[in-house]
This record gives sequence, C-alpha cells and structure tokens, in this order.
Amino acid sequence: MKKFVNDPRQFVPEMLEGIYLASGGALKYEPKYNLIYRADAPNPNKVSIIQGSGSGHEPAHTMIVGKGMLDAACPGDVFAGPPVEFVYETTKLLNSPKGVLHIVNNYTGDRLAFEQGREMCEADDIKVETLLVNDDVAVKDSTWTVGRRGVAGNFFVIKAVGAAAEKGASLEELVRIGNDVIANVRTLGIALSSCTPPVKGSPLFEIADDEMEVGIGIHGEPGRQRTKIVSANEIVDLFLNAVVPDLPFKSGDEVALMINGLGGTTIGELYLLYGIAHKKLESQGIKVFRSYVNEYCTSLEMAGASLTLLKVNNEIKGLLNEPAEVSIRVF
Repeated sequence: MKKFVNDPRQFVPEMLEGIYLASGGALKYEPKYNLIYRADAPNPNKVSIIQGSGSGHEPAHTMIVGKGMLDAACPGDVFAGPPVEFVYETTKLLNSPKGVLHIVNNYTGDRLAFEQGREMCEADDIKVETLLVNDDVAVKDSTWTVGRRGVAGNFFVIKAVGAAAEKGASLEELVRIGNDVIANVRTLGIALSSCTPPVKGSPLFEIADDEMEVGIGIHGEPGRQRTKIVSANEIVDLFLNAVVPDLPFKSGDEVALMINGLGGTTIGELYLLYGIAHKKLESQGIKVFRSYVNEYCTSLEMAGASLTLLKVNNEIKGLLNEPAEVSIRVF
C-alpha cells in the first residue's frame, strides 16, 4: 500500500481535522462523533440536513457541508456506515424547530444506523424525516444493501433539498422534493481498477490490466459483468444503454448529466466521456440542461467513472441553479 498515512486507524479522524482546519472557520469539528458541521448550525429558521455513510467517498459527504448543501456529516470509517451513536448525537446537536432531515444511501449498515438513530431521536421528541437514495441501476439487490444502492445521484438529492431548505421550506416539502429527485435519477458505474482501504492495506478485489467491471459498486461490490476494456465510445454506450431505458428517459426530456470520477481517473478522461455522452443524448432528443463533470462520489483511488442522469422539471432546475457554498475551494 502506497498512501500518505500515519496510523491507518486514524486516517479518517486526521482527514476530518484537515477539512475543518482548511475551512477558514466555516465548519466545526467534533472528533468524538466524526462530526463535521456548519459553524452557523443549527439555524432555527431552516431544517437541518444530515448525511452519514462511510468515508472513502470524498468529497461526499464531509466536503459538501455548507450553505445550500448539508448542514452536517457524520461518516463512519472507510466504507463503513456510522455508528448509531454518531447519528443520534449529530441529530441532537443539529436539532432545529423546523426539524431534521436524514439523507441515507441504500446500504444495510447506513440504514440500520439511521433507523435506530431516528428512533432514539423521536423518543426525545425530535422531529426527523428520512430520504432513502437508490439510484444505482446495476443491481436490484446485493449483499451490501436491500434493493438498489445509493451512489452519485445522492449529490442531486442533497443539492435540491439543500437549496430548498435555505429558502425556508418545511420538512414535509423537503421530503417531497427529495423523493421527486430520487424517482427521476439513475446511475451506472464502471471501474478499471480496484482500490485499497488504509486499514485493509491490500486491494479490495483483483482485476486484470485489460479488464473492466461494469456496474461496480462504490465499495468494490461486483457489477453486472466483467469484460475486456473497450473504447470510450463503447463505454458510453454501456452507460446509456443501462441508464436511459431504466426510467425511461425519452425524447423531449431535459436532464442534468453527471460524469463522476471514482477517484483515480483524470479530469481529461471525464470530459472526454462527457462529450460523447452529451452528443449521444442529443441524438436521442434528450436535452442536457446542466453538466456536472468532476469527482462527486469516489471510491478512494479506484480508476473508473459513473454516469448519472436526472430528469428535471422547472422546480428542480431552479433548485440546481441556486448557489451553494462548501469547504472545497478550486481557487
């Protein structure tokens, strides 16, 4: 394993401390609960929005805490859901008179932690609602989750409800908006390499230099098939042939198109994939309303990418266009 690391067991706390120190005072950090949260939270005039999930997917979720996005993130260890205590204490700390919204990716560990944490909070008379994200079209079920996995489409859920919360939307309105996004977002990932969690110290799985995993999960879960590497044009066809029919997306639809890097793919490759996908969608009569090309939900240093489509309406378009302020600064 070749990584910048001290004690592998302290990788996540040291990373979180770095995020906090780099924020210039915009964030606070509570090491006891792996908790990164807005310095101005909770705000009595808005719903608090919280996500947990495992670490190793950065910038999701700790690096997208800020105005118009998450109010707090309480991740577990690398590829591990947060303990119930983290969820409970984070929700208590971020409790607002307008309530708290949990955003949960559809993995067994995440669901158990947030379901139990919500029960404990409700016993304390804290008003909590939950959104369950399940945008991955690769599988209907897996050993890691019940039903489809929550992957990069999670970003659009956070962006929409985060923007609405800043405008003062009620908890019930946020649930409606979030479920509308979830119903209209689909994702597929393809990996060219494995990745190495710091504590494990060895790759999660073996894959030959001339192979790719189609439908990979963000924790290295097997996909639909393992095949020989093909051209970028053919890879985009694999993406679109899985994602477009699933909703289905059709001629006349407007979409947000995301090409998300899984951690070890150059930005040039991502834009290459985007350009091909954009043109192929246009040829089907599907109009790209807004583009997203970057790393949003990674899998440590895995080489690969995912493609996400979100069908948009006027409400969602307006929310996606709202400004957001997070801890990552490009310049």
